[in-house]
Amino acid sequence: DCSNMCHESSGAALNESIGVGKGCVKLEDFEHADGIFIIGQNPGTNHPRMMTTLEHAKKNGATIVAINPIRETGLMSVVNPNPQEYRNPLKFAAKMLFNQGTPLADFWLPVRINGDMAAVRGVIKEMLAEEERRRGPVLDRQFIEQFTIGFEEFAAHVRATSWDQILEASGLTREQIREAAEIAMRCKRIICCWAMGLTQHKNAVATIQEVMNFLLLGGNIGRRGAGPCPVRGHSNVQGDRTMGIWERMSDSFADKLGREFQFTPPRERGADTVETIKQMNEGKIQFFLGMGGNFLSATPDTEYTAKALQKCRVTAHVSTKLNRAHLITGEIALILPCLGRSEMDRQESGDQFVTVEDSMGIINPSRGHADPASEHLRSEPAIIAGLAKATLGSRTTVNWENLIANYDRVRDHIEHVIAGFDDFNARIRKDVFYLPNDARDRRKFNNPEGKAKFIISELTSHRLEPDQYLMTTVRSHDQFNTTIYGLNDRYRGVYNGRRVIFMNTDDMNAAGLQQGQLVDLTSYYKDETRVARHFMVAPIEIARRCTATYFPEANVLVSINNSADRSNTPVSKSIIISIAPSTDTVAAVDQLRREAKL
Repeated sequence: DCSNMCHESSGAALNESIGVGKGCVKLEDFEHADGIFIIGQNPGTNHPRMMTTLEHAKKNGATIVAINPIRETGLMSVVNPNPQEYRNPLKFAAKMLFNQGTPLADFWLPVRINGDMAAVRGVIKEMLAEEERRRGPVLDRQFIEQFTIGFEEFAAHVRATSWDQILEASGLTREQIREAAEIAMRCKRIICCWAMGLTQHKNAVATIQEVMNFLLLGGNIGRRGAGPCPVRGHSNVQGDRTMGIWERMSDSFADKLGREFQFTPPRERGADTVETIKQMNEGKIQFFLGMGGNFLSATPDTEYTAKALQKCRVTAHVSTKLNRAHLITGEIALILPCLGRSEMDRQESGDQFVTVEDSMGIINPSRGHADPASEHLRSEPAIIAGLAKATLGSRTTVNWENLIANYDRVRDHIEHVIAGFDDFNARIRKDVFYLPNDARDRRKFNNPEGKAKFIISELTSHRLEPDQYLMTTVRSHDQFNTTIYGLNDRYRGVYNGRRVIFMNTDDMNAAGLQQGQLVDLTSYYKDETRVARHFMVAPIEIARRCTATYFPEANVLVSINNSADRSNTPVSKSIIISIAPSTDTVAAVDQLRREAKL
């Protein structure tokens, strides 16, 4: 499912560390945090509603540290556009007129791409050294002794890590790391937020576990105003997994599902997104059904994925609007239009609603208020039920039509199968509610050890040739996931185009490149190379030897074989590339003009 592409690394890391694959922070915890570390996340562009939460935290006295290769505008300050946030209307008008933002990040660590683990390791090393100098109380020794295992071994490993290794891998100075550590040592309640900037690297799982090690040192879990906060960008990516949508369904879940619906669920492991693409290419999968999304643009290695889809017997998409994935088809292609979230879903018993789970574990109702665009549109649940009925025929043990007539019946089944949904229908009609989270609520850790684990990982660094750079992919301001609403990225000063490569000014000068120059990009993974042509050079405040391009335009450079250890998430955030001036400038200009008119 979509989690394979983004926060699979978070789930793998957190499950091993603390026994739950979700964050352990409530929204109100931000009001009580005195330290917030934002690592590999750009909330201004990717999670704009979070900006108000950060603004409130800042006003309540929180110190914010941003660890990111790029000095993003949305990390540095926020101008709140909501007039209800201002008691004085004149103050609102002045803020808007003069662009007077509230400062956010107190300290920016300009880490090298994929240098986050080394940066956090450096902060931990400073904390351990200070603990020895003071003989306490830098660390939460009571929490460590009562709720964790592996501390002494981990501490010895950190002490044995050389500063040369940390500084080389992170791209930071000792002074920068020391300042971040001093902030951490002053704070008693720390939240760590992260997103794709951590999850889409080869060592993503290890990096997130290093962040967890940092939090465990201060007892920053199961405490108000503290904890891990993986910020997901899709409205229900976390809810998908809660409902059991996973290629590795647990035996306990399969047992409950089988009992509830009186059938025997398969126990064989399925295929994740990367494995599915490979199996389609090998002819092992003949039927592709996409429930929403833009599979072709969201996945890595665009040309390889396109060929995989074309080898299918059938490609079918359930969609609210057309996208590029509909253009690359199997032998038979189907597009099944469905109701959007904003449209009313009328079934036999009346208007229906569905529920979603957000990054905080809150269950929210979602109901449409607009008339459907067509009387022939079906809801996504109705389409799934119709497919199941037609496919299974007399073999089914489920009354599919009965479920679709009233979604309360679906929620009744959820209550019987999924923990935490007691009295589901009654509770969701009263208000939103949090799902239980043992690590957050009771400091109970449901991993095999029964305790939070300090996990040891080795630092890694990228060895670049003199003409090579590390490339990460980012989204623009006029974009949500693969949906591009416009060609402007006003926070980064880009207008009317997306084929852009952001570079450090010193790197541009060293390479003899100028702003606006058209270049071709070549990526390298083992013995594989891929080329993306006709990108325009743009300067930005980014770490040396680091570059950034827009997703999904740069997906063609991401190898299908380059995925994260233990999560198999595509490595889209640390691609080795070289940059060369475009030789066919006429074709390059024509391509840019065509895209600007779209």
